[in-house]
Amino acid sequence: MKTMVVGASKGLGKALMEGLGQVGDTLIGVSRARPSAFTPVAGIETQWIEANLAEPATAALIIEQAVADGGLDTLVYNLGIWEELAFDSAYSFLADQDAQLQAIVNCNITATILLIKRLLPVLLKSNAPRIILTGSTSGLPQSGRPEVTFGASKFALRGIADALREGYRDQRLGVTCLNLGYLNTEDALSRPRALAEQHGEGHLIPVHDVVQVVRMALSLSSASYIKELTLPAILDERF
Repeated sequence: MKTMVVGASKGLGKALMEGLGQVGDTLIGVSRARPSAFTPVAGIETQWIEANLAEPATAALIIEQAVADGGLDTLVYNLGIWEELAFDSAYSFLADQDAQLQAIVNCNITATILLIKRLLPVLLKSNAPRIILTGSTSGLPQSGRPEVTFGASKFALRGIADALREGYRDQRLGVTCLNLGYLNTEDALSRPRALAEQHGEGHLIPVHDVVQVVRMALSLSSASYIKELTLPAILDERF
């Protein structure tokens, strides 16, 4: 299986690069620069594509050209940015800078659509083409969050997933949207999960759990797929 992880240099993306795949698989990381601290997993071929999705059209072309000949089975789109004071009690929509809001839409929505459009012809050549979008509980109805632009961008991911399924169901394209709650990205996958789960005292999700969910989704047969999955922290009062 050939799997691409977009936003792979740190946090959840890095954990996915370290936790996905089996012997003989290929993992393709996409980031602005290749991380110096990354150690490939034995038996899994690792490739890197340097592309800045803050410039969606240019990045999408670079990424498409890099995989056009080698093929691709799964795209994991894990890139997303948010307002400067998002998830802070000081957040105010009226104080958001216009340029920053445009950048959020550009990265979280425009780049997602353009890259999928470029990669879809390659993905559809696979026997089991899959797209996994890492969304947020902020993209759910009555999410309890006030961040307007970030929330709108995560709502958009769910719309993208639904529309792609309608358009490419006959070609067996499985599109999954993961609605993730607050993550503990400080503890890497190398830290024991028993310790990572203590960080946040029940209010943060260790990246280990997200990697486990993605591994499960990719382990299914070509006859099924996970449409949508919500993963909140155990003490998240919104869910």
